[in-house]
Amino acid sequence: MKDSFPELKYSKSACGVEFMLNVADRSECPSWFNWKDKYVTDFFEFYFFRSANGFVVLNGEKVELYDGCILVISSRQHQEWHIDIECLDYTFLIFQENFMSNILSDPYFIYRLQYFFQHDHPVCFDLQETEIELILALLAEIKRELRNPVSDSYHLIAANLFKFLIVLNRFYSERFNLSQCVPVNLVAFKYKELLEKNIRSSFRVADYARMLGISRIALNKAVDDAFGATAVHLLKQRLLQEIKNDLIYTTKTPKVIASELGFSAPNHLMRFFKQQTGQTIGAYLEYIRSHGHE
Repeated sequence: MKDSFPELKYSKSACGVEFMLNVADRSECPSWFNWKDKYVTDFFEFYFFRSANGFVVLNGEKVELYDGCILVISSRQHQEWHIDIECLDYTFLIFQENFMSNILSDPYFIYRLQYFFQHDHPVCFDLQETEIELILALLAEIKRELRNPVSDSYHLIAANLFKFLIVLNRFYSERFNLSQCVPVNLVAFKYKELLEKNIRSSFRVADYARMLGISRIALNKAVDDAFGATAVHLLKQRLLQEIKNDLIYTTKTPKVIASELGFSAPNHLMRFFKQQTGQTIGAYLEYIRSHGHE
């Protein structure tokens, strides 16, 4: 195992478009993702599989693919594909976060979307046929502008991407019965962003409350209103993901991982892992090895 992953960076020249975004079918980009290696990307990805056979491992979690499924991959997720490439038929959308931030005044928009940086609910799912038709129609609009850009194409593409992301978020929230309440402030989304950026250096909810300049009580209320969960739960899920990444994708021992991720002793890390997963670290790694994740 290696201690670092190669990073696939978005390239306009490789994608053949003038924007930090692309939409295409498999017939147009047959080898889009690197299905023989492990890697991370610096962009967000959506796949709409008309047919699929195999699975992808995202941050140590095996995700089975099937005909008619939608797969959402957040940026910087460890991914490795185990698929029958000949059986795949799909439409994909990829974009860099700054494509949206350039036109939106809301710097936390990405963190409002329930399917991004999700640890409790599937990132591979299906929707009703009418819902799929609507979001694929939006992708088709984006694709037409990408292939034949004119002076105002950027704004039309951005508008359709914005609508796509929101509509899919609504469908996803309904699918998994997630909160759609209008938040009274941005605290919960700022917290989610801080977790992504600081999970390897800050390990307590109190640390994040201090960064946000609020009390733990206020932080918990904001997170519960936005995500229907506690601030502690989100932190534990994000910390668990980091532990799994270190176990699977690096040569670090539990002792080293415990030291780096704020546990006072390796046995405290092991107890936390067992509480969160129901498995010992040894049993988890054996499962990973036996299911071909290496």
